[in-house]
Amino acid sequence: MDKLIIKGGGPIKGEIKISGSKNSGLPILAATLLARDPMHICNLPHLNDITTMLALLRCMGVGITIDEKMCVEIDPTLLTECEAPYELVKTMRASILVLGPMLARFGVADVSFPGGCAIGSRPVDIHLKGLEAMGATIEIDGGYIRARAPQGLKGAHFVMEKVTVGGTENLLMAACLAEGTTVLENAAREPEIVDLAECLIAMGAKIKGVGSDRLEIEGVKDLHGCVYSVMPDRIETGTYLVAAAATRGSIKLRRTRADILTSVLKKLEEAGAKITSGDDWIELDMEGRRPRGVNIRTAPYPAFPTDMQSQFTAMNAVAEGASAVTETIFENRLIQIHELNRMGATIGLEGNTALINGVERLKGAPVMASDLRASASLVIAALVADGETIVDRIYHIDRGYECIEEKLQLLGVDIRRVPG
Repeated sequence: MDKLIIKGGGPIKGEIKISGSKNSGLPILAATLLARDPMHICNLPHLNDITTMLALLRCMGVGITIDEKMCVEIDPTLLTECEAPYELVKTMRASILVLGPMLARFGVADVSFPGGCAIGSRPVDIHLKGLEAMGATIEIDGGYIRARAPQGLKGAHFVMEKVTVGGTENLLMAACLAEGTTVLENAAREPEIVDLAECLIAMGAKIKGVGSDRLEIEGVKDLHGCVYSVMPDRIETGTYLVAAAATRGSIKLRRTRADILTSVLKKLEEAGAKITSGDDWIELDMEGRRPRGVNIRTAPYPAFPTDMQSQFTAMNAVAEGASAVTETIFENRLIQIHELNRMGATIGLEGNTALINGVERLKGAPVMASDLRASASLVIAALVADGETIVDRIYHIDRGYECIEEKLQLLGVDIRRVPG
């Protein structure tokens, strides 16, 4: 099992390019199952989760080739199996996203219950209730979701009992081929859902209310193929911005967008960062100053994202003053504070709130990653730690950050990967 060895030091400085969004690429890859002819998806990041999704499509018979421009051509007309097996689904929760498209297009879908990060309960009940509202019959059998709609799905008015990104994506995709009109209330509004909707519209879907919590989808007979480029990864963007802020450094990020990071940028400015941006770049400069502690409370978009909570917790650990970080989405997502405290942080836990008293520096130590974003927080902590930090179980990092050691090396970080 690979490890990262990081020697903390001075501020990070430099310029890097941001990769395509994993959280956008995964549902868009699932959406290719809806097309009647080949799709070309560009700007996909080279990540384990993307590789797993492509492997999942391939094991279902879908044709996959990569062209000279590193765009992936996906031919769903070659599909032979409407099953997503446990061997692949167990490693990645997003595999559940093939359920809606497969059921809508082929009338049958057998999908194993998903796995993924151990960050708390993320039930798929809302996905299943929404599909049942569209006329599907669903049975749970031997760890598999077995869904059937031999006469096709029907439009429905469905109110989601809680905001769910995956549920919104699954039901949005399924509704595109359902007969009649589907209305999804209390839908998630994340930029990745907007990206998915824009891809579906490019395929011929009829969707109103994109970016709002009420989506209205008029079902069509079929969807055609198209060429679509995945949006930049806002969480990767935010992670490198926080890394620069924590180390009192400066950074310029290209191939990204400021408009999808408003809540994060506001908190970084509150921490003392000077931020400028253009159409496809963001620049942050701490001008050598130590960051100020900022209070964080996670909530669905457009509020502060849960996927950035761990990184800000690490920054707050070395910031001036006291701060509080409250996690409202996933119950286990403050688990990284125990590892940060091993490095000399002063963080207490009261319920779902981390109470942080910033210290000047952390100390290098062996630490272990527990999930994808907690891994990022430990890397940030290592950057501001005296001595050497060994981050174990970095397969979590590889699920969400493309070439993280190469990018950090470009920013002047002493970091290397070693086999476990």
